[in-house]
Amino acid sequence: MFEKFTYRFSMTAVFMVAVMLVTLSCEEQIDPNAPQVSDRTNMPILKSQAVSMLISDSGRVRYKIIAEDWYIYDQKSPSYWAFEKGLFIEQFDKSFNVEAFISCDTAYNYDVNGIWELRGRVVARNTKGETFKTSLLFWNTHEKRFFSDRYMEIDGIEQDLAGYDFSANESMTEYKIHRAKGAFPIEEKEEEPVPEPIQIPTDSTAVQ
Repeated sequence: MFEKFTYRFSMTAVFMVAVMLVTLSCEEQIDPNAPQVSDRTNMPILKSQAVSMLISDSGRVRYKIIAEDWYIYDQKSPSYWAFEKGLFIEQFDKSFNVEAFISCDTAYNYDVNGIWELRGRVVARNTKGETFKTSLLFWNTHEKRFFSDRYMEIDGIEQDLAGYDFSANESMTEYKIHRAKGAFPIEEKEEEPVPEPIQIPTDSTAVQ
């Protein structure tokens, strides 16, 4: 579903960080007496608000990213991006129609490990039109898979499922869920006519 999103998003982040570093460098030259920061561990290198980006792939727009804020903590161990007020990602088809999306209340991207941690009201829809709902979802971009040990509800095409220990491929079109419960379609069969009972003559009515 979002196979190339991480790479494109990373390149955008690198560009924005580079611009910010140049800006900071210029500010230091203008004001050499500015107070120095001794510990930058808890300070983000990038702060961005009201984020709305379109990301293209092979010359056409493929993704749209919306976030109220975006912080990059490069001095944390491990380093990560924080979307504390939510994240929404849409994927478009060739006609610019939304074919898949994923949203959450809070998101963290551990860029070195290639792990996205989506928290809160996590909702995703794949290209088949199936909807997934949970409170915690991990996306391993290195292994190209999603997984979660939290309760998961799946509104599927052929069946609705709910359970724990969810795992799926990166497009979320092939998935497994354990300890599942749900409604499965049952084919209705036509009732066969019940044959009438055979009349067996008694001794008194038997033909001699």
